[in-house]
Amino acid sequence: MQEVWPGEAYPLGATWDGTGTNFALFSEVAQRVELCLFDDEGRERRIVLPEVDGFVWHGYLPGVGPGQRYGYRVHGPYDPREGHRCNPSKLVLDPYAKAVEGAIRWHESLFSYRFPDPDVLNTDDSAPHMPKNVVVNPFFDWGDDRPPRVPYHESLIYEAHVKGLTRLHPAIPEEQRGTYAGLAHPVMIDHFTDLGVTAVELMPVHQFVPEHALVARGLTNYWGYNTLGYLAPHNAYSSSGQRGEQVLEFKAMVRALHAAGIEVILDVVYNHTAEGDHLGPTLSFRGIDNAAYYRLRDDDKRYHLDYTGCGNSLNVRSPHALQLIMDSLRYWVLEMHVDGFRFDLASALARELHDVDRLAAFFDLVQQDPVVSQVKLIAEPWDVGEGGYQVGNFPPLWTEWNGKYRDTVRDYWRGRPGVLPEFASRLTGSSDLYEHGSRRPFASINFVTCHDGFTLHDLVSYEAKHNEANGEGNRDGSDDNRSWNCGAEGPTSDPAIIELRERQKRNFLTTLFLSQGVPMLSHGDELGRTQRGNNNAYCQDNEISWVDWDGDIAETELEFVRALSRLRRDHPVFRRRRFFTGGAGGPAGDAPDIAWLTPAGEPMTDHDWQAGFAKSLGVFLNGDAITEPDPRGRPIEDDSFLLLFNAHSEPVDFVLPGAEYGERWEFTLDTADPRATGERPRVKARDQVTVADRSLTVLRRVA
Repeated sequence: MQEVWPGEAYPLGATWDGTGTNFALFSEVAQRVELCLFDDEGRERRIVLPEVDGFVWHGYLPGVGPGQRYGYRVHGPYDPREGHRCNPSKLVLDPYAKAVEGAIRWHESLFSYRFPDPDVLNTDDSAPHMPKNVVVNPFFDWGDDRPPRVPYHESLIYEAHVKGLTRLHPAIPEEQRGTYAGLAHPVMIDHFTDLGVTAVELMPVHQFVPEHALVARGLTNYWGYNTLGYLAPHNAYSSSGQRGEQVLEFKAMVRALHAAGIEVILDVVYNHTAEGDHLGPTLSFRGIDNAAYYRLRDDDKRYHLDYTGCGNSLNVRSPHALQLIMDSLRYWVLEMHVDGFRFDLASALARELHDVDRLAAFFDLVQQDPVVSQVKLIAEPWDVGEGGYQVGNFPPLWTEWNGKYRDTVRDYWRGRPGVLPEFASRLTGSSDLYEHGSRRPFASINFVTCHDGFTLHDLVSYEAKHNEANGEGNRDGSDDNRSWNCGAEGPTSDPAIIELRERQKRNFLTTLFLSQGVPMLSHGDELGRTQRGNNNAYCQDNEISWVDWDGDIAETELEFVRALSRLRRDHPVFRRRRFFTGGAGGPAGDAPDIAWLTPAGEPMTDHDWQAGFAKSLGVFLNGDAITEPDPRGRPIEDDSFLLLFNAHSEPVDFVLPGAEYGERWEFTLDTADPRATGERPRVKARDQVTVADRSLTVLRRVA
């Protein structure tokens, strides 16, 4: 007979103390809560939690320890019109579980209604088709692990999918491919360090499940933006087991990356859960306390408010939902040692009522939290609701994915007229978006591609999406790709088109690495990864999405990215902490900190900026006029550079500016012919330099 002690209301979840486990579950509407323990054969034993304090049901079971599988059954009202959906025939997962074993096996019993009639209650037992929570051992030998704490302005972020990055890597043991262990394999750490990566931003690793409709089509939720457990690392990414081993493997991955000076940032999805809309399954939150965890319509609480396009929105007006988010964030920092978070559809978290409010309770909580406020916080500053596009409007503590940077840089290099003024702003840190809020250039996380949309190779190879494999008649995915196929749609054998595409990729990468702000590289772009024109590969857990390490990878392409990374790392003029002023500064000379030049080598005038046909300009970056000091308060001095941009379809002859900007220059980089850069003779003030069509030349001042 299992002893059951009263236990404690906090911490929530299952907490093993070395001799037994305390179980605690919040539910304001519950009338009774049963803890369900499962043995290795799947037999269930139910124990009524004996105590409730402040709507937290709890009990302590001596002798129960790590590896024990469990779930809950919540007895309470089932009244959808009032927003209540308790159904004890449904096994529900613990929102605070640290590990999950198994996967969803889709079946009608997972739903609280009968498929033929949503008004008829379904009392079939869902436990045989549900994964189970697992009690974990929290102890781990972190050794001398320390957070790298790389400053934003020195960061290079690498967005990666845990499975897709290593699933096909031939140098990683097969059993570790596509797992946390694979991502931390020495060959991957060497790849990151060779690229100069300072932070790996992992697409969702919180426990997630695929949608029923996707599975019915023979697909799955590959990206993982369908969270079910906010404290549990996704079990399918574990090579060592699912009875708590996934927690240890994740920690070992973090420890290995930290040892190489690489931070770990998690892409987190606190805006919605995997339970979908009112016709979705009852897996966890819905059956525990639907109204506390979800935003419901005021006029009819049967239905959810959906600011995410995923069926529901987490109720950030509820103190218990906010507590779950903050407890989850602190857990991943304190117990799992991660270094930051990228918040998916972050605008949804700012909705107090209907409008996006930058002073919403969530942001107040983050601002004052002594743990969460000290790590990297990156917002995806939009959602699908009205007024949800909030680029530039997040509080000073936050950085943002700069979608305007992506769009403008794409427009410029595909030759769209009239974009020079905005291109100049994006290149220099987007002061129009961030300076007014006392923010710095590194508030802008710059990217040209990410998981959502075309890969870099596809951006220059396709003008239209090709998502037929998703099974939605090519209707899904964005139609606003701002891409150019360089003369042929998809694969081609035409050497001129192939060469142009490679040059365009170098243009995008060079612009990204030499822009002020924080560059983010999407995994595989340095290898020429293609998704065959699919710009919404969220459901493709196959070769469409996986990085092909055995493909036609040119070493020169990889070396080009490495060289760009070294150039940025070695020269602080490309990663300033303060915005340019356009005036003189620093310890030497009267030259401005930045100057915008016409191809004739003269300062840009208002007329030049407004010339819609103009697609070429020069940018002078003055290494002697950096106003911010180094960490010890000393002046920062650097080389000065001249960047010559030409998005025109013909070569352009640039005249170098006068001697006040520099008397002699050497070629540092040329996207039209990167291998010949070091062989070109030096040039002097007022010399003429021909910049090839659709290319970028970088010169360094030597006198």
